[in-house]
Amino acid sequence: MLSKRISNLNPYVPGEQPKDRIYIKLNANENPYPPSQNAIAAIKKFVDANPMKLALYPDPDSFELRKAIASHLNKTGGCMNSCSKLPFEITPEMIFCGNGSDEVLSFVFYTFFDSDKQLIAPTHTYSFYPVYCGYYQIPLTTVDLKDDFTLDTDKMLSLAKENSSSAMIFANPNAPTSLALTVDQVRSLLKQYPKDKVFVIDEAYTDFSDESCLALLNEFNNLVIVRTFSKSMCFAGQRLGYCLASPELISSIVRAKNSFNHFPVDAITQVAAMNSCLDTDYYIDQTKKVVATRNRFCNFLKENGWFFYQSKTNFVLAKKEGLSGEEIYQFIKKEGVLVRHFSTPLISEYVRITIGTDEQMDELMRIMKMIH
Repeated sequence: MLSKRISNLNPYVPGEQPKDRIYIKLNANENPYPPSQNAIAAIKKFVDANPMKLALYPDPDSFELRKAIASHLNKTGGCMNSCSKLPFEITPEMIFCGNGSDEVLSFVFYTFFDSDKQLIAPTHTYSFYPVYCGYYQIPLTTVDLKDDFTLDTDKMLSLAKENSSSAMIFANPNAPTSLALTVDQVRSLLKQYPKDKVFVIDEAYTDFSDESCLALLNEFNNLVIVRTFSKSMCFAGQRLGYCLASPELISSIVRAKNSFNHFPVDAITQVAAMNSCLDTDYYIDQTKKVVATRNRFCNFLKENGWFFYQSKTNFVLAKKEGLSGEEIYQFIKKEGVLVRHFSTPLISEYVRITIGTDEQMDELMRIMKMIH
């Protein structure tokens, strides 16, 4: 009874959501802090004052939400850890919204990547990319990371220039390595990249780094940047993602959306996100708090003989000489903390640790001191 397509799918595997006991959950790169009180109050007010709005379809174009996101990004420059002024103004016409960045990525894959040409991506990056390639039957060519876990941009660029490729995608900062290309490095790539192919950067973690590639949107009409509210905006439970590009590329994504789901972002999520964008200073403070905790944790790792990569995200990839990643993961789990272990070659020795509150990280550090 099933189609041939469904039998060939390899679904994404999320971080554990155990129900057998209560854990300190540091395995899904969620934000350890709640949304702003203004956003929470706005949700309550909306439901209490406008119950009939829940019976009606929301704005299919999320126009007021896109205006709010544009204002937020113009204030932060796209990086809340290191706010800067963009060389141009982001407008609502440059923004597309969806139910989490995964749905936005789905529309991006459908709109820009061909089923008869290769998509170029790193071997180790966000693991939903190959899932969507399977779903849309897009051939994927992956490029191994360098020995220092950085992207092999020369190889990726060389493959992207071939007629057999349709586009390139990678996360920046990358997951699960936590490393990032600089804006200048990305600009250099784009200058050499074919102008008739879309170049997609996934900036899910950029607010925790030093800079964003949003400034490049004014220079390159083939650039698409995907972002999410799930990380720095404390919004993983509500599902909101968006992408930015030229109005022409955004209109193409809207066409794909309107052929699939005309009403992607629900009314409550739109209200909550708009009010979150009005409270930018709160989220800047929370982002800087996560970064400070991350830096303190990295100092602990260094002092206690752990190897790790200097993170530009809200997580750290770390290993301990003489122990497998599985052994580390199981030891920490037994003590009541969940971290993420990947069985994938190259990174199987590591665990990926989400940065929690100071109290949560103190408990984790206590446990990690017992690992020998």
